[in-house]
Order: sequence, then C-alpha cells, then structure tokens
Amino acid sequence: MSNRNLIPHDVLSRTVDGATPARAWREHLGMTQAHVAERLGISQFAYAQQEVSDRLSKTSREKIATALGIDAGQLDF
Repeated sequence: MSNRNLIPHDVLSRTVDGATPARAWREHLGMTQAHVAERLGISQFAYAQQEVSDRLSKTSREKIATALGIDAGQLDF
C-alpha cells in the first residue's frame, strides 16, 4: 500500500466526531471551503453542499480529491 492510500489519524478522528471525509481532509490540510471551491471553479456555497453530502458521485469525489491533493480512494471510508 502506498502512502497515497493512507488515512491520517487526524482525518479518521474528525470523521468519528461527525465530519464527512471531504470536510475532515479539508480541515486536516488547513484549507477553507472557499479555497477548495476556487480550485474546483465553483462557489463556496456549492462546495459546502457537496462537502456535507454522505454520497458523492464518483466524478465529484475525484474532483474534490484532486483539489485537496489526495487520491480519490482516500475519500472512500
């Protein structure tokens, strides 16, 4: 298993506390919703709606992972 597939303890801990994987990763990386939204080319509001979703489409998951600089599989837990 490569390091790109690992999930940091901080990210797991945030999900246990109720955050979605996308939010947990964003917070772990010290990014704001506005910053991720800018990387995605969408509004902060549109990203916020995606971030709280428990069921992201494959395309959305891949785009968010790219914006966060992680592998899409790291959002699947």
